[in-house]
Amino acid sequence: MWNRASMAYRASFTMMLAASTVITALDFVVILLMFQHTEQLGGWSLAELAFLYGTAGFALGTANLLVGCVDALGDRIRAGTLDTMLIRPAAVLAQLCAERFTLRRIGRPLQALAVLGWAIGRLDVRWTADKVLLLVVMLVCGSVIFCTVFIGFATVQFWWGEAGEFQNAFTYGGGTLLQYPPTVFAKELVAGTVFGLPLAFVNWLPALHVLGRPDPLGLPEAFRFASPLAALLCVLAAGLAWRAGLRAYRGTGN
Repeated sequence: MWNRASMAYRASFTMMLAASTVITALDFVVILLMFQHTEQLGGWSLAELAFLYGTAGFALGTANLLVGCVDALGDRIRAGTLDTMLIRPAAVLAQLCAERFTLRRIGRPLQALAVLGWAIGRLDVRWTADKVLLLVVMLVCGSVIFCTVFIGFATVQFWWGEAGEFQNAFTYGGGTLLQYPPTVFAKELVAGTVFGLPLAFVNWLPALHVLGRPDPLGLPEAFRFASPLAALLCVLAAGLAWRAGLRAYRGTGN
């Protein structure tokens, strides 16, 4: 329904999609400007950073497209309109994600894929079957992980209605973090993205195998292939958090 509504004004949709794509591309322009003054950043080349940018941007953009509307949960709780979703014969989370679905958000993952394709063409990498498969797994599992981050932190709004910016710190902030190599950050922060909020499994750890780079934390080789397991654990954790939030919800009484 929302797609049909947005397509009713095709010129407006096209302009909004173009504007969204250009705005998200500015992040990569910043990286290009950095490399006007240096040949490497944290020991990584421009093509390698473009690889990180493309994989992180695609995962974040896909998650934002599919479940980004969940960040409006706080508004619905304050307005009392979440109650109407609870009495419908459909999952509340599915209704919330579909509400005001915005197809123009597809601009971010498409722009990220364009940068990723450019990076693959410039990388000095021997693309074996395992690396190609790992790249596909990275894109899929990275998207799932970011979806769970969106949903998991949105559940905070069941108790704290003004937690939207708190959620953004881990979603959009996490996406920005993963655009840069782990070698430019403190090891404590990198360890936090492995054993805390597992954003490192979106692209940092798998990219080490694809690009043939050493692990700054010295973790076992198996961690580079553990993105599916990390995604599964994130789904379970987000599901439990969502169920706990729904059980804790109290209607406004209207």
